[in-house]
Amino acid sequence: MDLNQKFRNIAIDEGADFFGVGDLSSVHDFVKEQGGDEVASYPLAISLGIRIIDSIVDQLPQREERAVAVNYRHHGYDIINRRLDLLASRISSQIQNSGYTALPIPASERYDDERICAVFSHKLAAHLAGHGWIGKSCMLITPEAGPRVRWTTILTDAPLNVTGTSQNEKCGNCTECVDICPVSAFTGMPFKEDEPRETRYDASKCEKYLLEEAEWEVCGLCVYICPHGRNKKK
Repeated sequence: MDLNQKFRNIAIDEGADFFGVGDLSSVHDFVKEQGGDEVASYPLAISLGIRIIDSIVDQLPQREERAVAVNYRHHGYDIINRRLDLLASRISSQIQNSGYTALPIPASERYDDERICAVFSHKLAAHLAGHGWIGKSCMLITPEAGPRVRWTTILTDAPLNVTGTSQNEKCGNCTECVDICPVSAFTGMPFKEDEPRETRYDASKCEKYLLEEAEWEVCGLCVYICPHGRNKKK
């Protein structure tokens, strides 16, 4: 069994809905700027994703109700992130035991408060692994579940086969995520690799809303409204 299949089997057996491998060579400078030399030294990224339960996301328009907000934060965020971190840890150990190097990136941990970002972009890895495209909401949009997926990444030098290529944007003229945002954090501009995130998304507006205005510090309306998620529910 080759390494790709070995790690994919572990991922699927542990409940992952998405497994892919992306080539980081084309984004080396971006990765280095965000995470530094060590993070940028890895040639490949294993992208792992778990779908959020649709019934939880579908309740987000009623997020001012405490039960809805608590359930979304718990099962739609915290628990899935823990599952992803445990999965990344297990696969990273398998990579190490196979004689290669792995660096698991936490599913949801910020390291730069000024830029409001993590040490590495999970959606970038998912994009490069062929899972989907970056939408106008700056989230990774999958054909199967829209943005209703949480992601984590393992950086590695293991000799894995790249599983896909970046998908072209399929949002078209849709602006539902832009229109529903309570603080107009999105500009509606489509994703372009050579443009900074600020061209499309003001992260500070989103964070201020969550901390100061949103009931129970929960929003997620851009996750809820995307037609690629609402129309592909299982």
